[in-house]
Amino acid sequence: MNPILLDVDTGIDDALAIMLAVQTRKDDIACITTVCGNVSLDQATENTCKILEFMQADQIPVYRGSESPLIRKSYYEHRVHGQDGLGGALKEYTAKKQADSGFAPDRIIETVMQRPGEVTLIMTGPLTNLALALLKQPDLVKHVREVIFMGGVVKGMGNVTPVAEYNTYADPEAARIVLQAGFPKLTQVGLDVTRQTLLTEAHIERLTIPAIKEYVAQSTAIYIKRYEQMNGVRACALHDPLAVGVALNPDLVTRNTYYVDVETASRLCDGQMVCDFQNRLGQEANVLVCEEVNQAAFLEHFIEALNKPIGAS
Repeated sequence: MNPILLDVDTGIDDALAIMLAVQTRKDDIACITTVCGNVSLDQATENTCKILEFMQADQIPVYRGSESPLIRKSYYEHRVHGQDGLGGALKEYTAKKQADSGFAPDRIIETVMQRPGEVTLIMTGPLTNLALALLKQPDLVKHVREVIFMGGVVKGMGNVTPVAEYNTYADPEAARIVLQAGFPKLTQVGLDVTRQTLLTEAHIERLTIPAIKEYVAQSTAIYIKRYEQMNGVRACALHDPLAVGVALNPDLVTRNTYYVDVETASRLCDGQMVCDFQNRLGQEANVLVCEEVNQAAFLEHFIEALNKPIGAS
């Protein structure tokens, strides 16, 4: 199998994405890199180490990345993820695992260049680390197998502003660098599809590993409450797990190529992802946009993966 690298800002759904990856592709995870986003870099790194240790995958290296967006102030999402980023789950648990030495953007470059053409990057936080890697080594784009990033919304409403999704809003300059870099295969997994992959309390009841069921129920409680307040549905949207799901099974989604850019200089629309559906700008397509998802198949896959014995993959 091709190696994968996860770049995370570990909040509630990043943690579920890590759990899905560990339960299905543990031996293929080259490393996990952390970035400031939902929570601070320190908190994201601590959460990542906690989840890996909880899932008996503490042998996977973790590398700290950027402590802030490229040029903006950090914007945390404690309203959604809680002060600790995990909705209060595992708050009494202190992980022995610590981050490894090394800077995440450098590790991204090294991991890709060690196995050119083979590595898939799965980005579930702001794209700061990848942007920094590209600024240091622009030809990285020639050697990545694929970049799959959770971020943006191209048809519906944003979840931070009326038009912007959190990851692109938190560091729009980084997102624009990544989109304009020229990756031959760059897949966007945005709110248009992730809002269809909703984990409900009925789904959680189907989890059979007691420790995982308890963790998922505790960690998603604050998210479900917030999602119901904002959207009228009691559920946790599996934003970041779907990005992992697309890496595992591309047939879960329908993707179409378009020219996509991100707004970085607007009074009202910073972080908005603009998709040129009708090619009005005459630019060459640069992004594979996920427009449809088989939500039932993904949710079954997610539940099946989490129902495997911990550490069995």
